[in-house]
Order: sequence, then structure tokens, then C-alpha cells
Amino acid sequence: MRSDNRLSLALHVLLHMSEHDGPATSEELGPRLGVNAVVLRRTLAGLREAGIVSSVKGHGGGWSIVRDLTQVTLGDVHRAIGSSALFGIGHRDEATACPIEQAVNRTITGALHAATEVFESALQSVAVADLLEGGRKKFREHAHSGGQSHA
Repeated sequence: MRSDNRLSLALHVLLHMSEHDGPATSEELGPRLGVNAVVLRRTLAGLREAGIVSSVKGHGGGWSIVRDLTQVTLGDVHRAIGSSALFGIGHRDEATACPIEQAVNRTITGALHAATEVFESALQSVAVADLLEGGRKKFREHAHSGGQSHA
């Protein structure tokens, strides 16, 4: 099963943008992150709709962060990009008439809801800016050493 990396990408781009002076274009950010500019624009569109970033077209335009990242949680970003199911676990038959399979479905559904609540609570407890604390020094060292900023 292929994993959904949109949350990781959204957080990665926000952190790079926070270290960038002025607006940054998708064409500029894409190669730094190792991602196609079109994919990046789709991700940023969700963040724009949530009021986390803005975009300006034309010369001198690009994407900019408009909310203080100390006030934006990982949960906010997760919801902005369209949260996806955590697990590929599901029911064999949603509309089963079998009472045993119905019990199995209820149990699985309850466990999945509980796991999702724990995950979402963990994301809500961390601000995006908190991620910078550990990475800021290494980011600057890497950028000043002449390496690409994508690691």
C-alpha cells in the first residue's frame, strides 16, 4: 500500500518557506524539496484555503506564509491538506447481514476511531514552529555549506 506523504510535504515546505525572505515560487521551492511544482501547488492550495499561506501571481509573486507558525498546529495543516485515513484497514462487507461480522465491523471501527483521535490529538499539541527548533541550526549549516536545502 502506498503511503500518503502530503502532511510531510506540507510541513516540509512551510518550514523552508519560513526560512525564505519574501515570496517563493513553486518552481523555486519544488527542486529544493525534490517534488514537482504542480504537486507542490496542489499542496499549497489547501494551505491557502485554510489561511496559512497566500499566493500572488506575476513578477515578484509567489507563496508566502501569512499566519504565525507558532499559532499553526500540525493538526491545522493536516486538516488543511485534506486528512486521509491513517490505516488501510476496513470491513470485508459494510452491509453484512451476519451478526458476527457486524460485531467484527463495530470493533474494528471503534479501534480505528480511537487511534485516529490519539493521532489528531498529538498533531494538535505541536505547533509548526516547534519543528524549526531542532532543524534550524542544521538547515543553516547545510545551506551555508553550499549544499541544496533539501535533505
